[in-house]
Amino acid sequence: MAATRRLRHEQAEATRLRILTVAERLFAEQGVSSVSNRQVGEAAGQGNNTAVGYHFGTKNDLVRAIVQRHTAAMDTVRDDLLRRFDGSDRFRDWVTCVVRPYTDHLAALGSPSWYARFAAQVMTEPRLRELAAAEYSESSLLVTISERLHACLPGLPATVRAERDDMAHTLIVQWCAQRERNVTDWNRTATGLIDVIEGIYLAPTMIHVTR
Repeated sequence: MAATRRLRHEQAEATRLRILTVAERLFAEQGVSSVSNRQVGEAAGQGNNTAVGYHFGTKNDLVRAIVQRHTAAMDTVRDDLLRRFDGSDRFRDWVTCVVRPYTDHLAALGSPSWYARFAAQVMTEPRLRELAAAEYSESSLLVTISERLHACLPGLPATVRAERDDMAHTLIVQWCAQRERNVTDWNRTATGLIDVIEGIYLAPTMIHVTR
């Protein structure tokens, strides 16, 4: 009985992984709203039309599971970087901690990969963007990195800082989505992003006073 239960568990886990992988690719290529759970199930080789719902629930739950899967992998890179730059007051080090988990994870996925394009598709739909943001906020490592980065910008107004956080995140996701199709060097992509994002945060702020 134990061996049978273990086999069923392994088969269920394999099915879940296959559904996640296929869903990520379809969402990346066609957009989340354009792909139904039924289409995902069929593409994953599931004869039961309710297979996706059985394993994940709603489409939102499926999107959340994809995000969680990649966030966990990126947290491993974040942990290594936090250990490496612990105590640093060099701003570029903390920008590196923002960029590298994303690009290093994409490099580790190999080619082809679809996560960057999936993330870009999620970003275009406000409801899904909020869902993903809620998952990212669960990463204590990401929160710590943001705090360390912000500590290097004591003179930047909070509202401006929040805008530049959003600009940086959007740039990382969209540029990586573009590069994912034919990238040959994620290290070069990371260096370019770090250069530009450092400039975004350190750019002078023009304050207009209304009389």
